[in-house]
Amino acid sequence: MKEVTYSSTRGEGKKYTASMAVLQGLASDGGLFVPDSIPALDKSLKELSEMDYQGLAYEVMKLFLTDYTEDELKKCIAAAYDSKFDTEEIAPLSESCGSYYLELFHGATIAFKDMALSLLPHLMTTAAKKNGLEKEIVILTATSGDTGKAALAGFADVPGTRIVVFYPKSGVSPIQEKQMVTQKGANTMVVGIHGNFDDAQTGVKKIFGDKEFAKELDEKGFVFSSANSINIGRLVPQVCYYVWAYTRLLKEERIKDGDMINVCVPTGNFGNILAAFYAKNMGLPIKKLICASNTNKVLFDFFESGTYDRNREFHVTSSPSMDILISSNLERLIYMIAGNDTKRCAELMGELSGNGKYTISDSEKKGLADFYGGYADEKETSEQISKIYKTSGYVIDTHTAVASYVCDKYKAETGDDTPVVIASTASPYKFTRSVMNSIDPEYDKKTDFELIDDLCKISNVEIPQAIEDIRTAPVLHKTECDIDEMKTVIAGFLK
Repeated sequence: MKEVTYSSTRGEGKKYTASMAVLQGLASDGGLFVPDSIPALDKSLKELSEMDYQGLAYEVMKLFLTDYTEDELKKCIAAAYDSKFDTEEIAPLSESCGSYYLELFHGATIAFKDMALSLLPHLMTTAAKKNGLEKEIVILTATSGDTGKAALAGFADVPGTRIVVFYPKSGVSPIQEKQMVTQKGANTMVVGIHGNFDDAQTGVKKIFGDKEFAKELDEKGFVFSSANSINIGRLVPQVCYYVWAYTRLLKEERIKDGDMINVCVPTGNFGNILAAFYAKNMGLPIKKLICASNTNKVLFDFFESGTYDRNREFHVTSSPSMDILISSNLERLIYMIAGNDTKRCAELMGELSGNGKYTISDSEKKGLADFYGGYADEKETSEQISKIYKTSGYVIDTHTAVASYVCDKYKAETGDDTPVVIASTASPYKFTRSVMNSIDPEYDKKTDFELIDDLCKISNVEIPQAIEDIRTAPVLHKTECDIDEMKTVIAGFLK
């Protein structure tokens, strides 16, 4: 098996093993780690269709994480994909209204981030041992709602690690916030910032680039890493579930071996749909990647025009995990469509950092041919939840509804009847008020936890343990700060 090494999208010039890239998180020049080549699947889709999720995940991830031994990687996978998932299949497929919904929310925090963040702590602590790292790893994470809780749950009380999560104080759902601020673990800290997700993400990246602060912490026995999707250890596990979805359709004889599928993903930071693009480049028969945005439609405009422009009004929506104007993982796609030209990638990212926008060339725009961009506003999102429920009795969350609406729009525009897999990224229980109000505005008169009980009744889906756990849980994290105070808060937590 060919060794896959990693380097920065911005031309740092150094080669890293997979474990080193996982451990460091972000390249020292501010770029993201990318594989020197995307490996091809070395098992047939028929062979993969006979495997359980754990076995399939190993076969996909071994191709990217080549310096992990078979035993190391299998132990990480076994520890991650265990009884914390409430379904035997880990990521089941449900069919509704002519589309297949890949339910990625059956983990401990009921959002798709569990699929990667259940694994990342094990990949990281294994990487630390492999590379002789004796310092304490400090995980810095910015979250728009879901990554934070999933990362906290993954790293809580993991020896040799600490984790600090920053979230927009007024930019997440009440359930999302309660999940984070009730998190146990002596090594955890949750901070509400006075700003939006982009502010939090930019602040974390700035801290990563602060060499003086890094040196100060290094002298005290600490080293920074990231649990955001900028970490390649987040992206690789996400590739697996697209391969899984295809092979389930194959096993159930809904498609034939080699048939094309489309994939539709609700998209904010671009990591989840980028993982599907990687899967396509590994040989998975994906025809079109449908990128679904909410009212913060910076990605839709990019696919339409070739210009990425974050200079616009920021909207707080009912799908907060997509309320993002700086889609960090898009940098990895830019690197690829620029012909792996690190100088060009660094130039474009410099323009984004400087004046808030950049424009790709006509030849680079041809590299976006696999993608279709669409968006749903708040009214369309709400109406889609109602439509799906009233048609089939299936209840979806706000983010999945954005993807579902855009998927229907794509089908109507193109007449493409290729089977489509929609990434269902969060449980409707995480956004009960928005979901229930969409089904019937009368529900707005009730409390969030009353709505949880009502949702259980109408959906016939058991209330997840993650929700039951926070009903009466005490708030353990009350820290708030301005954006320019983030570094001080971290220093205080590390004492």
